[in-house]
Formats: sequence, structure tokens, C-alpha cells
Amino acid sequence: MCGIAGFLTSEAWSEDQLERQALRMSDAISHRGPDGDGAWCDEAAGIAISHRRLSIVDLSSSGSQPMTSACGRLVMVYNGEVYNFSELKTELTALGVQFRGTSDSEVILEGFAKWGIEETVKRLIGMFAIAVWNRDNRQLTLVRDRLGIKPLYWGSNGGLLLFGSELKALKAHPECPTALDHNAIANFLRKGYVNAPNSIYSGVNKLESGCILTHESGKQPTISRYWSMHDVALQGMDQIDTRDENKIVDALEELLSDSIKMRMVADVPLGAFLSGGIDSSAVVALMQKQSARPIKTFSIGFEEKQYNESHHAASVAEHLGTDHTEMYITAKDALDLIPTLHTMYDEPFADASQIPTFLVSKLTRQHVTVALSGDGGDELFAGYERYFEAEKYQRLFKQPAFARNIEAGVLGSIPPRLLQKASQLLPDKLGRKFHPTRMKRLHRILRDGHPLSLYQQFLWRLDNDHDLQCSLINPAVIHDPVWDRARSQHFDSDFNMMQYVDAQDYLTDDILAKVDRASMAASLEARVPILDHRVVEFAWRLPEHMKVRNGQGKWALREVLYRHVPRELIDRPKMGFGVPIDEWLRGPLREWAENLLSRESLKDTGVLNVEVIRERWQQHLKGSWNWQYHLWDVLMLQDWIVSNKH
Repeated sequence: MCGIAGFLTSEAWSEDQLERQALRMSDAISHRGPDGDGAWCDEAAGIAISHRRLSIVDLSSSGSQPMTSACGRLVMVYNGEVYNFSELKTELTALGVQFRGTSDSEVILEGFAKWGIEETVKRLIGMFAIAVWNRDNRQLTLVRDRLGIKPLYWGSNGGLLLFGSELKALKAHPECPTALDHNAIANFLRKGYVNAPNSIYSGVNKLESGCILTHESGKQPTISRYWSMHDVALQGMDQIDTRDENKIVDALEELLSDSIKMRMVADVPLGAFLSGGIDSSAVVALMQKQSARPIKTFSIGFEEKQYNESHHAASVAEHLGTDHTEMYITAKDALDLIPTLHTMYDEPFADASQIPTFLVSKLTRQHVTVALSGDGGDELFAGYERYFEAEKYQRLFKQPAFARNIEAGVLGSIPPRLLQKASQLLPDKLGRKFHPTRMKRLHRILRDGHPLSLYQQFLWRLDNDHDLQCSLINPAVIHDPVWDRARSQHFDSDFNMMQYVDAQDYLTDDILAKVDRASMAASLEARVPILDHRVVEFAWRLPEHMKVRNGQGKWALREVLYRHVPRELIDRPKMGFGVPIDEWLRGPLREWAENLLSRESLKDTGVLNVEVIRERWQQHLKGSWNWQYHLWDVLMLQDWIVSNKH
């Protein structure tokens, strides 16, 4: 696990200038690789690439980067882990390739030299962001793994092309574009993250997952796909697995076990995150099954009981016999961490579980260098509660359009304050049905009448696109390729449609971005075995009843887990990895929030609607309305903008 950076310029730079600038870029992401650094440049070509190393496999100098191929033609920097490198090394050795060390980096590079870049990438099992310079034809190639587990930014500015693992690496170059992309801000306010291919800056992009970018000086970069979640989903739905249920569960366990076994290879201490939920428990159970010693497991708890799952994790750990460590988070822990979030995530990011994710990564790094994570189970095996909540609304689309329009008109005419009052006075279960947010969502669903729009309402965080934005932002022109592709595609079921959207968008740009930045900020390598592309392809071939049954998701994954952990330790309502933001904003985080949400601060940033935000902040403080998620989005955006102005 490492960090990469570099640039290709058409201007005349000396070799010394190139090297110093490349090292400045990699120094900006030194947390990703505290064990070493290096740079390589070619003055005649105007290319400079640099690397920060976190030593995991082959701790010797033979694994150092930048690395030059044995033939001298290719130079590479690489961030990630490829787990089938031993098998590939055997193939290459049989073809006459001689290796100097034992790293996966060298295997990848010699594969590029022997088989070509795209052909080699298609053989790789793992997570990776790679930059390769071809000295013969002066071509720069950037590659990102199939699921987007490892980040890779790139940007162009005239005759300059920049790339890096994080935005801060690009910003270390004096010519990096830094003009705010206001449509990216609008999308952030909808989702809580900036989705690929955009970044918060105009002129800087995220290379999308499964893509290869090639660039030669003086020409426009070209991007191609070598793996597509879209194609995998469509092929999977056309090739549904029709085997006996037990055989399918057997096959899933075998595949997951192999994926986990591959990810347990390391020359440094290794452990796993354990929340006590289905995904992490399944990963830990299959790890422990394949280990002769107790696996080291780590979890986070909260003093607020409604958010605390640590006792569930402890019960699973005790049953499996792991060496378990847990830590309880307080509001002070959050307060101490929050001022660093804008540097950790580089661009506005508002998934509040970013806080416990970093803290559990920090805790874990005190004991091990590599940790396996259970991320990906919800998207692949239909685990989110919102899938089932959205399904309840599907019957509304069976009504005639005129009936839906009448109902939408009635709902739209009810004042939100009246709905808020009703939701507070009625018993809990009935009151939740009349919550203003739920009613507004229902109003939009009835008005639009498209299943994808229904799911959009469950994901988007704003009731009105214009609520929080100033006139600089025009939501009407926002282009969202994932939603466009999903709207044009026919899905066999609404569950497939929702999983498709999440796997293409939310998984990569929220979940995986969160885990990567949080773990790398602690110099910890996080591995995600459920997101082995072979598991992804297997999951898309599952019939729906193998994922969804009796009002629950993850049926096949549960069946694998129940072979190792009793049902009573697992079967309970899903909590997620939430944090008590609402209480903290009224308490220990209030002063920090008030500074960012003051009229002066909001006017100074010039992006957000001052009056709307001030009103919502006052309502939240009084307890008359819970705006925690909207306010957290605003605070993360404000904090990022304010911090980047200085």
C-alpha cells in the first residue's frame, strides 16, 4: 500500500527541477507511505514520477519504487496489492523472465513488458492505482482497479498532465487547477460526496474504476474500460445461477475463503475490523477458519447506547476465539478529529461514519499494518434497509397517472410544520410515517412515477435541490452518468436496479473513499475481500431469492456465516456505522459548528444560502427539527472551503 504522484509537461524543466517537484508531490501524501520514497524523471521527455512506500510484501529494497523493467523500457509507480502475483510470476518465469526480488510490483511491471498493459491488468486480482511510463514511445498510462478501491486523480492544464493518489499531491504542483466546480458542490449537497469522474476542482478528475488512461505529450488523453460493472450486471442477470441452493452457498463460501486467503498474505502483522454485523463477521469467521492462531480483531463502540454495537462484536469475537480489542468513542474524540477531516479527505466528504472509521483504523494500526474489512456486502447482496423501504412504495406506480397526480397535489399542499407537529404528537411508529421528510419524499415519488426516481429520493439528502445553494450553482445542468445509464437500462427487479446504482456510485465514491482515506491517514492498509471482482461477478449471477428472502437481504451470505457463527449472535436490526451527530451538534460540537455557520462565515465562502442555513441551525438547536445530516453536509463543505482559502 503506497501513494503515487507525477506529472508530464511540455515546458523545459531541468532534471533537478523535475525531481524536486515530483518529491514535493509525493511528500504531500507521505502518510500513505511512511517507509520510503523515491522519484524518477526524464528531462528530455518532461516526465517525473514519484512514490511513497508502505512496506507490506518484500520489505527489502528490491521492492522500492519507482521501478524500471528488466528491459529498461518501462518505469512504474504503483499503489495497492495484487494477490495472485505468485501465480503470475510462475507464468512469467516459464516465459524466461528473471526476477530480482519477491514483490508484486515487479511481477506487474514485468507482466506489462511481456504481455502489454491491458492484457496484464485483466489478469490481476487485487486493488491498484498504477502509472507507467513507456520510454520508447513516450506514453504515460494510468490504470485504476475494477472496483475503484484505490483512488487515482488526474488533471490537465495546457501542456501539463498531473496525477496522484490524492488531490493534495496534485495541489503540490504550482500549476494544478484549483477553481471550484460549483456543479460538483451541488452534487455533493445531494449525496454527501463528490462522485466520479468529477472532483471538487474544475480541470481535475477521478479516473473511473476499471479504466485505463493513455496520454502522449501534445495530445489529448484517451480513456478506455477494461472492466465494467455495467456489463457484469447485465451479463449476470442474463446468466442466473440455477444450481441447487446448497451448492450455490457452498460455492460462495469457497470463493470467499479463497479471496480471504489471498488477502491474508503479508510480511507484516495482519488483523481485521469487526463490527459484529454480517459482513465483517463473515470475513473474520473465514479468516479464523484458515488461521492456526487467533486473528486480531478491532472494533469501536459509543457511549450512546443507541449507536453502540461493540458488545455484538465482542460476542462474535468470543465465539470465534479471536484476539479482540475495542475502543469507545466520546464526543471529545470527535471534536479532536474534526479539524483534520478536510485534510484527510481532500474534498468535501460528509459520511459521518468517517469519524469512527478513522478512529478504528488508528486503533488497529497500533497493533497491525494490514486489516481486512467487510465492505461491499450490502451492495452485492442487497443488505441495505432502504432497499426494502423503497420496495414498499412500488405499489404506488401501479396506480393510474391521474390518481398519482391528485395524491401528489394533496400531499404537497400540507404545510411541513403541520406534518412535523403531527409526527411529534402521534405514537412513534405512526409518527414516523408522517414525518415531513417522508411525506415530501412520497410527494416527489407520486409526481414523477419512475422507480429510479423513487430510489433517488431515498439516497439524495436534500428535499429541494435549491434549498442550500446560492445562485452560483445550477443543479439543472448536473450530469450524472451512473443515473443516466441506470435510467436507460431495463432491470429484472427493483432490487437489481438499486444494487446497480449503489455499486456504481455510492460504493466507490463514498464507502471505498472513506475507508481508503481513513485507513491511509493512519498508515494502515485496508483490504476488502468481498470486493474481489470474482465475488462481484458471482453475486450478480445469484437469483434474487438467494439474496432477498423473508424481508431480509444477504440470504446466501447469511447462510455462509451461520455455518460458523450462531444465528442468535447475528440476527438483529441493522445499525450501520452511525454516529450521534444530532446530540453532538447541540453539545460539544456546538461552538465549532456555530463558527462555521455564522452569517459572516457563510457570506465569506459565498456558496451557500445564508438565511436557509441559519434557520435550520436554529431549529436544530431548539430541538424543533432534526437537521443533523443536512447540517453535517454544510459543515463539511464550509470547513473544507474555509480551510482551503488559507
